Amino acid sequence: MQREENNNTNANSEEKTSKTKAKTTPTKKPPYRIFFVDDNKDILLTIKEGLEYHGFIVDTFSNPLEALSSFKPEVYDLVLIDVKMPQMSGFEFHHELRKKAVYGTEIKTCFITAYEVYFETLKKEFPELYGGCFIRKPIKIEDLVSKINEELNQNLTNTKIL
Repeated sequence: MQREENNNTNANSEEKTSKTKAKTTPTKKPPYRIFFVDDNKDILLTIKEGLEYHGFIVDTFSNPLEALSSFKPEVYDLVLIDVKMPQMSGFEFHHELRKKAVYGTEIKTCFITAYEVYFETLKKEFPELYGGCFIRKPIKIEDLVSKINEELNQNLTNTKIL
């Protein structure tokens, strides 16, 4: 009888332990999905490989018109757009993306460029850019990953320049 009670006590203890473990085990967030548009195919490939190495899922487009037709706002966590492209600027592209967004949803956006970006001029020309970030090329992949993670893990309220 005493042996049976010990077995029940051990079973109850194991059950409590497994319930505790189940409660404290964190759920894994799926990898972030990035939508990247840049007319330079070498940059597309380099950044795509670097971001994928760091666990992101990256869809790339060298043609902004094709990218617009493929974009689904509910699929992507962040959009990375080159500012200077031949068919339309990154700002025009962003404006078109916002038309595709479901009302009330935010499209987190980072603009990437090798050219000087003048914040005041951008504010005047593109007042709808409520929360993008600006990244200067060239950039080390570790710095880009850090900046993307920062943008994904905060509410975008101010435009920033990196």
